[in-house]
Amino acid sequence: MTDDNTTHFGYQTVDAEKKADMVAGVFHSVAAKYDVMNDVMSFGVHRIWKQLTIDQSGVRPGQHVLDLAGGTGDLAIKLSKRVGPTGSVVLSDINASMLSVGRDRLTDKGIVGNVTYAQANAEALPFDDNSFHCVTMAFGLRNVTDKDKALASIFRVLKPGGRLLVLEFSKPVLPLLSKAYDAYSFSALPAMGKLVANDAESYRYLAESIRMHPDQETLKGMMEAVGFENASYQNFTGGIVALHKGFKL
Repeated sequence: MTDDNTTHFGYQTVDAEKKADMVAGVFHSVAAKYDVMNDVMSFGVHRIWKQLTIDQSGVRPGQHVLDLAGGTGDLAIKLSKRVGPTGSVVLSDINASMLSVGRDRLTDKGIVGNVTYAQANAEALPFDDNSFHCVTMAFGLRNVTDKDKALASIFRVLKPGGRLLVLEFSKPVLPLLSKAYDAYSFSALPAMGKLVANDAESYRYLAESIRMHPDQETLKGMMEAVGFENASYQNFTGGIVALHKGFKL
């Protein structure tokens, strides 16, 4: 149970004003190995989930896109190709270490013309109203302290007719899958974190943060509450991950 001054950090209850710094510590720790760990943790399936997200983004040449919690740039790389030289992508992350890895990765790939970078908090985005045709956020919302405030901030910066896509771990829909997923998350995941990134605790937090994240219907309702229309979600891999969509009409 939390009040207005506290929130969850994994299974811990902490002061709300401290969570951002605690989450930052996790991602400073894992930034260098983040891509490797994503492949190990998901057996490479995260690449399919992200491609499905891009396929449903509706992004076209010349449009302006914001990739929130964009980290190491998986979505931004694909989005930059979609918007082309007349469009733009802002790769944004609250964490400087993750943003630096993303910038270096895109630069190494020669993606320099239509992508800019912004270290920003999703709860108070430093962009004008009605700026973007699309906002994407993959595996970042669960780490935000005030998710309602972040969703409202995203709604503000979207253009009328724009859409939000949130790809996030969610609640498995099959009981047997849920039990197997729990066993994997709380036993194998920290062990792999220790082996690959020399950091079991950060990956224990990530497993806990997934369990504390709102389920599919709850997040859909949160999106609707801040103004999103036609909110919906699609389960991937039995609900281990869900893609949420909403429109600013």
